[in-house]
Amino acid sequence: MNEKVLIVDDEQSIVTLLKYNLEKANFITDVAFDGLEAIRKADSNSYDFIILDLMLPEMDGIEVCKHLRRNQIDTPVLMLTARDEEFDKVLGLEIGADDYLTKPFSPKEVIARIKAILRRTNTTESNKTKKLKVGEITIFPERYEAEKNDEVLTFTRKEFELLHYLATHKDKVLSRDQLLSAVWDYDFVGDTRIVDVHVSHLREKIEPNTKKPIYIKTVRGLGYKMEDPM
Repeated sequence: MNEKVLIVDDEQSIVTLLKYNLEKANFITDVAFDGLEAIRKADSNSYDFIILDLMLPEMDGIEVCKHLRRNQIDTPVLMLTARDEEFDKVLGLEIGADDYLTKPFSPKEVIARIKAILRRTNTTESNKTKKLKVGEITIFPERYEAEKNDEVLTFTRKEFELLHYLATHKDKVLSRDQLLSAVWDYDFVGDTRIVDVHVSHLREKIEPNTKKPIYIKTVRGLGYKMEDPM
């Protein structure tokens, strides 16, 4: 089955370029030219991937991405930004984008990024079948949820993937670079703030006391380790 990609950009030339090259690579495409149209289409259709421009009429790409994640639409998102646009990659990835590219770009690079993200997403999904237990936390991979003392905890997709990876490598010290590679599959050139941000979010949801974590421990100078406090 061919994957279906939604292209969201207000520049006709870019939409035409992406549409032509993606269809040549056997993807099915749909297009939207502003943020509100993107939301309407994403809410009513099923896509395997979304290419999303940062600066859009009606609603910008960041707000579109926030809407998708708030509504439990976990379709992978590749954010496009112009070279002179101010874009904080940590903020972009924190709100749910999977990757980003700066314009001008090579269509081949776009397709390579899409395939890499889809490959990783599909591999992750196929590996998530057994529930995991760490202390009072039970992790349900197929639901992207966890329970603690019978209370349901919900996460963004990346928060859950980080939690799941830490849990499947319990008691092992994992560097920030290892976590970036495993969860985000992206070269951040040493910028590991996104890991710290997501660990902080996880601690807020699972730790009894975020100032004295018992599940996700910081190993100074090395990274993080998940432990079973029971």
